[in-house]
Amino acid sequence: MLSLVRAAEPAVPAIFKDADLALGEKLIAEHKCSECHTRHMGGSGGDDIYNPRGRIQDAGGLRGMVEGCNTQLKLQMFPEEVTAVAAVLNKRHYRFSR
Repeated sequence: MLSLVRAAEPAVPAIFKDADLALGEKLIAEHKCSECHTRHMGGSGGDDIYNPRGRIQDAGGLRGMVEGCNTQLKLQMFPEEVTAVAAVLNKRHYRFSR
């Protein structure tokens, strides 16, 4: 009997389960999120521009922060677009599992 072992994938928070990661990547580039964060938070534009002073504690908080940017900057993203951006940020930087 052949046994296939699947590599463990990191757990994805329920809030990001159906998020469109390709759309999130596109929106991050389109809205120049990294450039804006570098201007406002300082740093090199790498991981250090995210989670300033540890304010974001979970996936819901991350999505809330992205919604805050959406509102403040009048980006006019739909809720599923905000979720897609937050899901990409979670995958790249935060790695919340629930």
